[in-house]
Amino acid sequence: MSIQDFLVPVNILEITGDERYKPGQLGDTINIYTETFPDVEQAELIIVGCGEQRGGGIIGSVSQAPDMIRKKFYQLFYWHEKIKLVDIGNIQQGASYNDTLVALQMVISDLTALGKTVIILGGSHDLTLSQYNACKSAEQLVEVTGVDALIDLDMESPFKNDNFLMEMFTSEPNYVKHYNHIGFQSYLVHPGMLQTLDKLKFDFYRVGHVKEDMDEVEPAIRSSNIFSFDINAIANAYAPANLLTPNGFNGEEACKLMQYAGMSSNMQSIGIYGYNPQQDREELTAMQIAHMLWYIIDGRHRRSKEADISDLDNFNEFQIAFSEIETSFLQSKKTGRWWMQLPNKNYIPCSYKDYLMASRDEIPERWFRAQQR
Repeated sequence: MSIQDFLVPVNILEITGDERYKPGQLGDTINIYTETFPDVEQAELIIVGCGEQRGGGIIGSVSQAPDMIRKKFYQLFYWHEKIKLVDIGNIQQGASYNDTLVALQMVISDLTALGKTVIILGGSHDLTLSQYNACKSAEQLVEVTGVDALIDLDMESPFKNDNFLMEMFTSEPNYVKHYNHIGFQSYLVHPGMLQTLDKLKFDFYRVGHVKEDMDEVEPAIRSSNIFSFDINAIANAYAPANLLTPNGFNGEEACKLMQYAGMSSNMQSIGIYGYNPQQDREELTAMQIAHMLWYIIDGRHRRSKEADISDLDNFNEFQIAFSEIETSFLQSKKTGRWWMQLPNKNYIPCSYKDYLMASRDEIPERWFRAQQR
């Protein structure tokens, strides 16, 4: 079977109505699967919709969320035409919930095997399992980053959407090398969940701390192969479809996180989940997500300017000793991003703050936790 067998075309007339796109808008420029299937070989970024929401307890017709997002996304202007992007339509809803997850997994697997980055428009947050299982089927160790106001380890809930992380962390064989959780809101999370993440040596960042210094989570996203974003992490004022909490990231911060994901050379799949059009107001949440998609492309454009870590001529190198440990820090001359060397001589992404700590003879927390793992 080919991936086309799992997909249905985009109904462009249903999305646009009588509207015609202007020259330079994404809807007028990118290759969209409406009748003829796009040439995915020529693309770097590939969009696929999956409106499956039975994992969130919503039974019935497939969610129209992917097409509502497309409606706003196609209206944006295409500034980065060297970054080739295609839209391959929507995953057909399976007879069962698991059928849909397997179909999405197979599409992601085939595309990432070609070296493409897949962008999934959900659907409920548990579709992250398809992102993970695509890597698991290839027996690939992965780093995963989730952005969510909640930590989906609620085993008392009957819905997979609320506890899918447990399956990802405990299924055997397990290929989760590391997990980062960004944007949790303390008053919504049982302290025991944080203790669980800490025991597993996973990293977690409270929304307030991230908002104070966005650059501190960029290295975690840079290391990741899988990025999963639940829109409940965005404050209701910027994403009215989020009825969970009035607090969270603002629109610009959500776009910044997506830009980081686009800049990661390790990134294989990016999912945006939890959008329910029936809860939206004046399609503002769809517009917010469309802007986030645009920033993934912008991040990929910025990444294309980065030199390979092995090309030391494009980096400033700093030799530092802290706590009687000698190590090296690299700063890119092109993008200003930082890396630090571990005792095994491998370099891992870090921040300027990590470099400053080491220069004060303090052990950077990021270095210490990497050593623990």
